[in-house]
Amino acid sequence: MNPRVPRDRAPVPPVRPDGGRRDRVRGAVVGSAAGDALGAPFEFGPPGAFSARFPDGVGTLCGGGGWDPGEATDDTQMAVLVGQSLVECGGLELPDVFARFRRWAAGDPKDIGLQTEDVLTSGEPWDLAAALHFQVNARAAGNGSLMRASTSAVYFARRGRAATMAAARRLAALTHGDRAAWEGTAVLHELVRVALGGADPLAAVEAALAEVHPDHRARWADVLAPGWHPDDATEFNGAVWPCLGTALWALRTTTGFEGALAAAVDVGGDTDTVAAVTGTLAGAVHGLGAVPERWTRTLHVPLPGHGDRVLRTADLVALADRLDESAEIPIPDTYI
Repeated sequence: MNPRVPRDRAPVPPVRPDGGRRDRVRGAVVGSAAGDALGAPFEFGPPGAFSARFPDGVGTLCGGGGWDPGEATDDTQMAVLVGQSLVECGGLELPDVFARFRRWAAGDPKDIGLQTEDVLTSGEPWDLAAALHFQVNARAAGNGSLMRASTSAVYFARRGRAATMAAARRLAALTHGDRAAWEGTAVLHELVRVALGGADPLAAVEAALAEVHPDHRARWADVLAPGWHPDDATEFNGAVWPCLGTALWALRTTTGFEGALAAAVDVGGDTDTVAAVTGTLAGAVHGLGAVPERWTRTLHVPLPGHGDRVLRTADLVALADRLDESAEIPIPDTYI
């Protein structure tokens, strides 16, 4: 057991300063990016590395491991691409999202998941590439569809539980052929929807699980249970189950945004993605106002495949606003 991650830490009610829906929408998108940049320097490191670096509890976007201070990784880059497709196409156009992913992958990003790279560079069409990869490898339950879900979760939130979970599955399936990844992304979408509405996402887990495919419901129920702890994981947290489970655990056992992110990174392992997912949820709960200014000041998102383009916090805020404001545009039935 990681001594810095106590099993007996009791669940605590989160402090939710109500800055309104817009603040929560912005918090989900910026919070995910901030978590990504916070966790990146600690990726694949041991448990406790974050608290050892910042024993006073005041963490910074410190950079390291090939990342500049405040630099977001492929997690946020792909989330931005999803968000831009949704607002520019006026809805869910899966071929367009996939084409944007391919352009990005061809732009030589600093980091890209092995499975995602295999799918995007296979040369197969958008609607077959992930399925064919899964047929060959029989393993496709990585957390890569969770890491990029902040923007789509915001976009579909106003449309209700069924629509947001269906859209999450379709977006996940672009790169992940294992339904486990589809269902985990669908649960994340639904919990963000609840949080953006001002309710407690932890109280909505049971209802979300009821919508999970029956073949996958029991396993997801185990990892999302209130008593689950990161030490209970049976896979590395680069897998979809412990990644989302750790994010909920961090939200459940802390009182604020920064504390949740610190707890997530301190678990070790795939720290950028676990923290990005935690940041999506914690940002949707606590809002942009809870994201430390010392983080948002240096946060930036390079976009490989788009020249020298770099997004800053203000750009992420503008994207979040556009995603939420586009909520009334119909979704083509073909993609639900």
